[in-house]
Amino acid sequence: MNIEQARFNMIEQQIRPWDVLDAGVLALLAVVKREDFVCDEHKALAFMDTELPLPGGQQMLAPRVEARLLQELNVARHEKVLEIGTGSGFMAALLGHRAQRVISLETNHELVNFATANLKRAGVMNVTVREQDGAKGLAAEAPFDVILLSGSVAAVPQVLLDQLKVGGRLAAIVGEEPVMRAQLITRVGEQDFRTTILFDTVAPRLQGFAVTSEFAF
Repeated sequence: MNIEQARFNMIEQQIRPWDVLDAGVLALLAVVKREDFVCDEHKALAFMDTELPLPGGQQMLAPRVEARLLQELNVARHEKVLEIGTGSGFMAALLGHRAQRVISLETNHELVNFATANLKRAGVMNVTVREQDGAKGLAAEAPFDVILLSGSVAAVPQVLLDQLKVGGRLAAIVGEEPVMRAQLITRVGEQDFRTTILFDTVAPRLQGFAVTSEFAF
């Protein structure tokens, strides 16, 4: 298998056609080695347009979904990011390359160790992985410039939105199968939030979140 050709094909045939045109995002995907963040038995599938199994019964999002969310969040170098659902650590690594600091919360002990080892091996030093339920966010470290839910939820809890700075953005995949929608929610005032629908998709559920709506847009 020609790894670099597979990576190139992933970017040009899966990601770019999905309206991911940000040159910085595309360049990052070319240098952060996705194959180093998947389980050994799935390395040959690292660049496929599919979710991949992870320890603990979790799944890694498809490359085009990760790339599109990263693009839409438009993370800047001075910003502090909270990720909920670390998984393999790949998305945290991408965020770490763009942000000042990333805190990623993961409930599964095996995945915490897996992601931490992957990030260390990749030399990503500004990401901290914590074994913690992310459904209530991380009030002690708030406010955040960016919050990313790396999985789907029935609805975005108000407690997470309250941890955004004014001008901050939260991205999440929201809804029920068979129809879920990726949303970008921007805090435009102390009590005001603007929601933009990004794309339709289906993604694995994040653990620990309420099944029914807590916040309606």
